[in-house]
Amino acid sequence: MNPPSILAQPVQYLKGIGERRANILKKFGISTVHDLLFYVPRRYLDRTSVVTIAQLRQAYFRPASLEEESLNVKKDYTVVGDIRSFRVMGMGKKARLVLILGDATGTMQCVWFGGVNYWKTRFAIGEVLAVSGQPTAFGGNLQFVHPDIDKIAEKSLLEEKDEPIDWTKTLNTGGLVPLYPSGKELERVGLDSSGFRRVIGSAIRQYVNRIDESLPGSLLEQQHLIPLRAALQSVHFPQAESDLSESLRRLKYDEFFYFQIKLALKRHGVKTDTHGISFNIQSKLARQLVDSLPFKLTQAQIRVIKEITSDMESPKPMNRLLQGDVGSGKTIVALISMLIAVENGYQAVFMAPTEILAEQHYKTIASLLQGIDVNVRLLVGAQRSKLRRDILDDVGRGTAQIVVGTHALFEKGVEFANLGYVVIDEQHRFGVLQRQSLQKKGRNPDVLVMTATPIPRTLSLTLYGDLDVSIINELPKGRKPIKTILHYEEEKQSVFTFVREQIRQRRQAYFVYPLIEESEKVDLKAATVHFEELQTNVFPDLRLGLLHGRLSSEEKDGVMRRFKNRELDILVATTVIEVGIDVPNASIMVIENAERFGLSQLHQLRGRVGRGSEQSYCILLSKKWIAVKANRLKGDPVQWQESLDEQRLAERRLATMVQTNDGFKIAEVDLQLRGPGDFFGTRQSGMPELKVADILADAQLLDEARRDAFAIIEHDPQLKLSEHQPIKEHLLSLHRDAFALMRVA
Repeated sequence: MNPPSILAQPVQYLKGIGERRANILKKFGISTVHDLLFYVPRRYLDRTSVVTIAQLRQAYFRPASLEEESLNVKKDYTVVGDIRSFRVMGMGKKARLVLILGDATGTMQCVWFGGVNYWKTRFAIGEVLAVSGQPTAFGGNLQFVHPDIDKIAEKSLLEEKDEPIDWTKTLNTGGLVPLYPSGKELERVGLDSSGFRRVIGSAIRQYVNRIDESLPGSLLEQQHLIPLRAALQSVHFPQAESDLSESLRRLKYDEFFYFQIKLALKRHGVKTDTHGISFNIQSKLARQLVDSLPFKLTQAQIRVIKEITSDMESPKPMNRLLQGDVGSGKTIVALISMLIAVENGYQAVFMAPTEILAEQHYKTIASLLQGIDVNVRLLVGAQRSKLRRDILDDVGRGTAQIVVGTHALFEKGVEFANLGYVVIDEQHRFGVLQRQSLQKKGRNPDVLVMTATPIPRTLSLTLYGDLDVSIINELPKGRKPIKTILHYEEEKQSVFTFVREQIRQRRQAYFVYPLIEESEKVDLKAATVHFEELQTNVFPDLRLGLLHGRLSSEEKDGVMRRFKNRELDILVATTVIEVGIDVPNASIMVIENAERFGLSQLHQLRGRVGRGSEQSYCILLSKKWIAVKANRLKGDPVQWQESLDEQRLAERRLATMVQTNDGFKIAEVDLQLRGPGDFFGTRQSGMPELKVADILADAQLLDEARRDAFAIIEHDPQLKLSEHQPIKEHLLSLHRDAFALMRVA
């Protein structure tokens, strides 16, 4: 294992860093020499085109090809020449340093704006420079503006030796040049890409040969991976694209492998080292519930119940993920399994991420259990002290058999008499340690994790690789696919006419808006303003209700109850309804400003309709404001391009909604559009911070790393074999959480 004094050394003691830079680097996750060496470039400049000044002039002033014009091609070039002269021109803010560089074929300018007093002290007449950048012209003069440079030699020294330039020793020119993730704060202390190349170059020279190999030799050979030292050397200073490709593959594999090793250790630890509860799965309560349902369970629900009860029967703790699209019947499946636990004398918990969702689940479960002798309690943060004490006493005595709640269940004062079963809904909103604290309130209870967010396979392997997975891929019988239609603002009257016709047929409708109140920054009308408009001018003869997040729980309950009881024709709402109001008679969902919503959110909202036997519709109303905005911004190329990109993404989201109701297909597109880091919009999702690898682009490598990691832990769970010592030492050195969290599902 690496001695602490080497790679764990604070980065501030490295040459060229110091305390001030170290404090800023720490904000970017760089505290040690190891962190710096693994700070991988975000991309590379291809500066392998070393040309004469005459060749550069010819390349720049020749007419661009049609292909180059359409692609906006800009190529970096490297020129080697000697300094003929340099001087400061202009004054004050307009001051610039103009350097004349020459070779045997001609001369050109290099120009720096700002900091001219610094730049003019860096050069001497006759010095030989390698200069790289994108050529421009000013007043007919060929120039590089703010080029990257390497000093090659004094002119006389180069002429005497008459040797070719050793490009392996240059930092900024003549090859594949790395660009590092940076920012204004880093740039202010000289740590732009050029600055990073200097300090990382120094660290590589001093430390790279002290890095121990982190993978067994057999795995390197099997996967055709280059050594770690060579990979780090080449990823920072590649000599060719083939070297860079091999280096990146090695570092990507390492990231995937060690994340999967941790998942494999957790899974193996739970399955082999932990004794759980062996439930008797023959349950009169569960049978009573199934017999009382006004519908038959789907084949997918029956299959999943068998998978869950098989786990419950085993003495090993269950850790299972249940995926199912909106309306697929996950709650029924969870309730059946909770009743098995209750009949065995254990308490069951159903945990939801928000109070409104916890209240919804509580009401649903209580309604389903009417006539069945089971005590269900709701525990949330916003409860009166007297009621809360009564619930906590009930929980502590064990007479509260099913407890529905939020994060309030984590709190210290909540003590269970005999917790044996835990259901976690939309678990990506909870952190690993929160789940651990809940599980500790029982003795290795069975855990069922549920999500209505369909998760693409690659993301599932990364987030939930330690869990067994069940999927409900079938909607209840009699439900028709929701028809999704895109309309633009100009067609709004026809939408209103359609909604009115549906309400005449005794259907109900949702109108959803993205904001609660007026905002100067975002040109969207608030739900409150729209409610008044719809009630006064559009549907004065119909009954409308308003629902948004700033209403009290009692007010929300009142509005939802009236809508469910058909006392309202239209519910005007913000996205608060995304969380699970179940109104089978509601058959129309109108989403205003649909281009403002994320794809996953649109799909969740659409799932509020289509829950009955009637044909349901989701109408996406979109403004063409993005295209208008793009035209207004044509004077600003950057903002114009960003606006066009925004428009393309919005169009892709809306087109996907129209084309499919399949939640997994939608999730795949959403993952492509947003990237894995933003898929759930929360840091608590358990996503690893991948610095090099990409779970989409590198899906095959993820599969291979997972297979290798799980095979090793299956064969040698304690990593005792000598060939696995590099893995164990690497985990102990850099991934101690792998052991601390082994038992967390």
